[in-house]
Amino acid sequence: MRIVTLPGVFRPISDTWLLVRALLHERLDEDTTVLDVCTGSGAVAVAAARAGAGAVTAVDVSRRAVLSVRCNARLNGVRIDARRSDLFGALGPERFDVITSNPPYVPDPRGDALPRHGARRAWDAGSNGRALLDRVIAEAPAHLRAGGRLLVVHSDICGTAASLEGMRAAGLAPELVAAQRGPLGPLMRARREHLVARGSLAAGAATEQVVVIAARAA
Repeated sequence: MRIVTLPGVFRPISDTWLLVRALLHERLDEDTTVLDVCTGSGAVAVAAARAGAGAVTAVDVSRRAVLSVRCNARLNGVRIDARRSDLFGALGPERFDVITSNPPYVPDPRGDALPRHGARRAWDAGSNGRALLDRVIAEAPAHLRAGGRLLVVHSDICGTAASLEGMRAAGLAPELVAAQRGPLGPLMRARREHLVARGSLAAGAATEQVVVIAARAA
């Protein structure tokens, strides 16, 4: 897979590939429709199309991200419907078999206001890191077909239990399908003081666990 990004678009890192590996365990064939929310470079969408999904849609609030997805679709010889959208806002009543999301989830010591422009939109997610994550979980069920699956990746610093509880409250049946522990990323390291003060990170902790949670619609 070849992935390029325009300036200001976040390049895929380990959490992206953890989500891709989880996605490839799903049944993807010519009848499968996939939606990738907060797509960024479009790497997850490209992986879905290359794995045989019949129709793949990718959305992001960033115009440059949408252009990056279109470039990467061409580079990889796949078709992706890339749209600019604030999460599900531009999708109307559309429903999908699989929804994936790697939303911004880095807690921001500046508060809950989300950045409206610039590269920070790719990672800043309010003081607890859940500003977009909670919206994805709450809004996804309206866009899942019966039996469809939502796959979300994030750091345990944001609260794995909170995601599981939110999915159950949204009428989904969640399960932890992948986990990978490793050193704190540079953004989390830079905000260690804020994370410790919030109780999201133990003092002296040097690692985080990135998780993929899959949740099935009734």
